[in-house]
Amino acid sequence: MYLINKTSNRISKIEEKTFSELGLKEREHLQEWLANEPTIFGEDLLIIQKEFDGFSDTKERLDLLALDKEGNLVVIENKLDDSGRDVTWQALKYASYCSSLSKEDIRAIYQDYLTKYNNGEKAEEKLYEFFEKEYDEISLNKGPRQRIILVAAKFRKEVTSTVLWLINYNIRIQCFRVTPYKKDDELFLDIEQIIPMKDAEDYVIKMAEKAQDDIIIENRLKSSDTLRLEFWSILLKEMAKKSDLFKNINPKKDNWINAGSGVSGVPYTFSISKSYARVELYIDTGDKIENKKLFDYLYKNKEYIDMAFGEPLIWERLDDKKASRISSSIDKNSYGRENWDSIIPDLIDRMARFEKTFGGFLKKYKK
Repeated sequence: MYLINKTSNRISKIEEKTFSELGLKEREHLQEWLANEPTIFGEDLLIIQKEFDGFSDTKERLDLLALDKEGNLVVIENKLDDSGRDVTWQALKYASYCSSLSKEDIRAIYQDYLTKYNNGEKAEEKLYEFFEKEYDEISLNKGPRQRIILVAAKFRKEVTSTVLWLINYNIRIQCFRVTPYKKDDELFLDIEQIIPMKDAEDYVIKMAEKAQDDIIIENRLKSSDTLRLEFWSILLKEMAKKSDLFKNINPKKDNWINAGSGVSGVPYTFSISKSYARVELYIDTGDKIENKKLFDYLYKNKEYIDMAFGEPLIWERLDDKKASRISSSIDKNSYGRENWDSIIPDLIDRMARFEKTFGGFLKKYKK
């Protein structure tokens, strides 16, 4: 850091110091500065307690506890010249302890702070000033949105590495480096957000949120794969008792399974989703003209086919697509295991009627 002398048009270096060299203390000095000027973190924060130790079954205490404008609790841990190795673990513990604090707990904690340090002002009134809302309308500490701010002159590699890893898992954590300077008899303090870098903070947060969304989607897909595999295993086992149509078909992770009808590219298909379960004749020979020709041949006999099946079928020529489809659908969530006892027998019955209805027509068409 340099001091600009406008008169001489020169700069002079301001000497960087350590807190220890200046005789400055963590609680007595650094903590007080942060508590009385929380805007140093580049946002509006409301300090609601110092040296908070209101955790059950533990004597541990966090340095500063604050609220941000979104009503999230912010755990602030400050160190002097060295962050130490365990500051991340320490702050995570405190954040987990604070996650259970209710709105009334927070109000009481803040009232205790005001009584002790601010001449007993009313917590509800101060919260109203900060949030610009009536106390009853304020939402505090909702969900797992607790934040962590770490402050130190130097961060060890094991700390920065852990913080970067935690950010990838959408833990809202920041590291601020504080550096004291001395020029003659004057002392200066510089604070810089180093993780995530201030200019890239929004990008880093969005990437972390995307990474978590990707993990959730991946886990959901894996869960769906397992569920579908189980569904088809049960259905095929029951189907084998009624028909040999799917005898050589194995369970799979897809949302459909099919068996040959005797016409290439026109299989009998079971298909499931969260909104339906159905049997279908999916016509996709590889040639659009041929597909529409077969569909039209069957459609000429629609009245007879619907009657033979026992109920109206869904006829979809799909003129804008290469394939066509004829189906019978059940409007139930096939991914809900509670529905399987009714869906599986119904599907098997529909497939048996489906094969019996279309078998003769397909053999005739093939000839």
